[in-house]
Amino acid sequence: MTPNSPNPKKPGWLSPVIHLSNNWISLAGVVIVTTATIFWLFLLPTTLRGETQNPYVGILAFLTIPGPFFTGLLLIPLGIWLKRKREGRAGLLPAGRAVTWDNVDLRRLVYFIGATTVINVTIASQLTYGAVNYMDSVTFCGQTCHNVMQPEYTAYQNSPHSRVECVKCHIGPGAGWFVRSKLSGVGQVFAVTFNTYPRPIPTPVHNLRPARETCEECHWPQRYSEDRIKVIPKYADDETNTLTRTVLLMRIGGGNNGIGIHGTHLGKGVLIRYGHSDEARQVIPWVEYNINGKKTVYATSDAKIGPDGNPIGLTEREMDCMDCHNRPSHSFDLPERALDKAMANGQISPTLPQAKKKGTEILKVDYKTRDEAAQKIPATFEQFYRQSYPAIWAARQAEVEAAAKEVLAIWDRNIFPDMNITWGKYPVNVGHTDFPGCFRCHDGGHSAKDGSAITQDCSACHNILAMDEANPKVLTDLGITEPKPTDVRQ
Repeated sequence: MTPNSPNPKKPGWLSPVIHLSNNWISLAGVVIVTTATIFWLFLLPTTLRGETQNPYVGILAFLTIPGPFFTGLLLIPLGIWLKRKREGRAGLLPAGRAVTWDNVDLRRLVYFIGATTVINVTIASQLTYGAVNYMDSVTFCGQTCHNVMQPEYTAYQNSPHSRVECVKCHIGPGAGWFVRSKLSGVGQVFAVTFNTYPRPIPTPVHNLRPARETCEECHWPQRYSEDRIKVIPKYADDETNTLTRTVLLMRIGGGNNGIGIHGTHLGKGVLIRYGHSDEARQVIPWVEYNINGKKTVYATSDAKIGPDGNPIGLTEREMDCMDCHNRPSHSFDLPERALDKAMANGQISPTLPQAKKKGTEILKVDYKTRDEAAQKIPATFEQFYRQSYPAIWAARQAEVEAAAKEVLAIWDRNIFPDMNITWGKYPVNVGHTDFPGCFRCHDGGHSAKDGSAITQDCSACHNILAMDEANPKVLTDLGITEPKPTDVRQ
């Protein structure tokens, strides 16, 4: 046997082991892929059971592991190719058998590559699918960027949509908006990484998908809805926390044009455009109401309108659900409103003297951090009863302590010092008691050329059946003796 003749007892230069280990680049790739696979196998039982509620487990399983895994896969053939290219030029390639199917080393290499490819495709597909699903999960959206999204995530958990996944509203079905959201997310990742994101997060979201493609998958404004009773409890700032109720008959409407709130604004053949002068869409000097092609323009006295009837210097927008229901899953309460609901639900006993007044005072104090609020709010509330109502404190200490915890919980749900979110930072456009809301347009100051104006008639949207009454007769007549308070968040 000559020195250059192949030894049948030793693997030729096509041996997979040599290909994968005879250069440091491929070897590094093998190590990286192996390590990532071990981590993946370790986390596989957890991910298959869907136990990724901890955002950091999800990040490791679906976002951290795929990067090294795919990088290692690329390094293996890259190292082989570079090695072959370098040794081929220098004439250093070892002698071996012909590259034919009869070559046992070639067959071994093909079998090895085929088997590892099947394994790698299985792992890669699971990682990719898992990563996409994880990035669409509520855990990822709400908890990964903890400080940034903590306010929105907290409000979401206390909203009527708390069981609806974030992507159902923010992305919706289809690949187009999925790709847009991920491209937008790249900029958000950089903003979080370099701490350049705004505080608070500005609203409204300008690149939000139209409501007709998201909200109306479940909510159909053209469908007729019957009128609904809405009971709003209010506790006074007096010693006995005097309770009064306002009872409204809400004219939800829909279906036919001009009937109810939805029918007037989003009924068949209705198209409303408006022009706003501020980013928050709270100042609306110009409105165009189009019903079956007949247009009427309403404008304030200071609005500038061009010869074509369109506004000058205003940003135009076609009205949809989000212009009224602007905080459907992320609304924040004002302190008085939050206390009213807590007392009506029994979370704070209405029989505790001055609970509403003292709770409001404590909530409106400027606490710089969450730790400061956690220490001072319950302590101040309890101290008030110890000093001002010692008999109440002695007999009902547990009730007072429970109320103090609820006052703190109200603050925790609505105030976020790290994001500069304070009381009233985000207006809610449904209604008009806490923020301008409906009165952005229905203020009596938007007139057309013919002298007509956008109505400010209360009965256009609701009938007032009782206003701040202690014992509304209408509730007795309807057999509603202990009405549950309606959540004002929409």
